[in-house]
Parts: sequence; structure tokens; C-alpha cells
Amino acid sequence: MNTISRRFPAEWEKHQATLLSFPSEGRDWPGKYHAIKWAFVEIIKKITSFESVILVVKSDELREKVSIMLEQAHVDSTRVNYIIKDTNRNWMRDSGPAIVKTSDGGLEAIQFGFTGWAKYKNHKKDQGIPEVVANHLGIPITQAIYNNKLVVLEGGSIDVNGLGTLITTEECLMDPIVQIRNQGFRKEDYENVFREYLGVTNTIWLGNGIDGDDTHGHVDDICRFINRNTVLAVQEKDTSDPNHHKLEVNLEILKNAHLENGDKLNVVTMPMPARLDFEDLRLPASYVNFLITNDCILMPTFNDKNDYKALGILTDLFPGRDVIGINAVDLVWGLGTLHCLSHEITGPE
Repeated sequence: MNTISRRFPAEWEKHQATLLSFPSEGRDWPGKYHAIKWAFVEIIKKITSFESVILVVKSDELREKVSIMLEQAHVDSTRVNYIIKDTNRNWMRDSGPAIVKTSDGGLEAIQFGFTGWAKYKNHKKDQGIPEVVANHLGIPITQAIYNNKLVVLEGGSIDVNGLGTLITTEECLMDPIVQIRNQGFRKEDYENVFREYLGVTNTIWLGNGIDGDDTHGHVDDICRFINRNTVLAVQEKDTSDPNHHKLEVNLEILKNAHLENGDKLNVVTMPMPARLDFEDLRLPASYVNFLITNDCILMPTFNDKNDYKALGILTDLFPGRDVIGINAVDLVWGLGTLHCLSHEITGPE
């Protein structure tokens, strides 16, 4: 019997809101900032048709500007709640808190360390996101401490089914040389952290993420739970593409994996869009970086022949939800799309 006092809900469970952060400058999208601002407005408009948005903005001045843009786009302003907080970046999936349910029926914010993906030095402002969100929600916050240190973990590096199974990658969490999150950590150490703070009893370790992902292997570009026993995993059929072999290895792991109750994992495959490059970078374009909201799925599209096929797959997998494509060609220039930019705020029991 599971006696763990915390449970990290699956993303398809009921939300009270979606957390976003409106960009105050174009650092992550050089040359495309104007387009990105209106892309954010469109994302907010779609989400607020189904649930509230908690929107982090740098200042009162930016809040006023954003409010005018939302009004121009006919967004329901009563469903947008602001937090004034300066940030280094806008990737709430990774710097935001994990909102867990506790055994007494309450909510708790879990704060993991955020170090700019162990790559970028300008991340200290983002470290304060969990606290301001917890204060806004009026819930307690707990730091994820292990061996007397704050554990570094980004939300995009894990995915859960809400019942005790978590999927992650060795490339992100276990590489001993590149972008090291927690020096000296073993798989056992991570699994102890997952158990204590997220209520996870079963961890599935995949290998590598996709090319172009500067997080070094986040799972939310390669594999997502879509219900308690089914995952949607990307597949690259072009054998000349560097993603082909690594994704086939991951598929084999998934097909042989088991859930927390011993059942086999159901695996559904999703195509990849064609390779997308801008300037000298390959961009991490992936259809599984979709955002789940109450009664709706927002899926990134890339003006690609596989867009329609991917939308159809998600529509079949989520029959009770609207599936809406969001053009992400500009967004992915920031090296992430809809899931990376957002974080679900689960609702109370």
C-alpha cells in the first residue's frame, strides 16, 4: 500500500489554472520578439477559453501593456491573474513549482533548484518563481532537499501518470560531464527524491533526447503520458536523421517497460516534423511538446506535412478534449514551445 503523503498529479487531471510568464524582451527569440508577443496573446486567448491563466509579468508597466494587447485580441480578462515578478526567462515548465496533492487533501508547492539547465549563468531571478507562485495560491512551499542540498530538477525533464510512474532520461539527469544537474547523483538518489517529494514509486529511464534540445535531453520533447497506462512517443523514420537511432532505442525501452502496478506500458507513436533549422541551429521541433488544459489540448505545429497527422493522433487519444494547433515556428526559435513555456496548476480535491 502506498503510504507516501504526496502525489504529483498527471497533467490531464483538473487544473485551477495554467502558469505562464510574458516575455519582457526578446533575448530568447532574437529578431522575432514582436511576433512572439502576439503568439503569447493567442496562447493566452486559447487557454482562457477553458481555464484561468496565472501570468507572471516583469512590472506594472508591462502588465498595462499586456492588458491592452489582450483586450485588443478579445481575451476574457477576468480569467487572467497577474504576478509581478522579474525573470531571466519565461520557461515556467522548468523554473516553476511542482504542485502536489497531500494526504490531507491540500496542495503544496515543491521547489526544486533551477540553474539555467546547468548551462546559462543568468538564472537567479527565475529561482524565485516557486515562492511567488505559492504565495499567490496561498499554499505552503517545501524545498526538495536531499543529502542537505537543494535538488536541481526541471519540470521538462520528467513526466508522470499521476499514480506513481515517472519517465525521464539518462542524458539529462545522469550525464557526468555535460550540463550536470546534481554532481554525483545516482539513479537511486533521484528515485529517492521522486518518491519523497512527488509520490513516485516507479521510474522509467530512457536514453537520449532529440537533437537541437539545449536542455540536454528533456523528456517532454520525446515522450508524454496521455493516460495512466499509455504514452505517446515520437519516432523518426528517416534513418539518415541523427534522431532516428536514439528514438528507436527509447521506443524499445518503453515497449518493455512496466507501470507501478506491474502492467505493461501501452506505447503509441507520433511522427516528427521535418528537420527545422534557423541560422546555424537545428531547432527542437516536436509535436509532443503539447499543452494539456481543461477540455483542450494545444499542440505545436510547424507548417509541416505531418502537422495534420499529428493533430489527428492527438484527437483520437483525447476524445473528450478539443485539439487545437498553435503555429510554433517562431516559438521554437527560443528552443522550446508550448509545454516548455507553461506549467499546470492543479486544483484541490
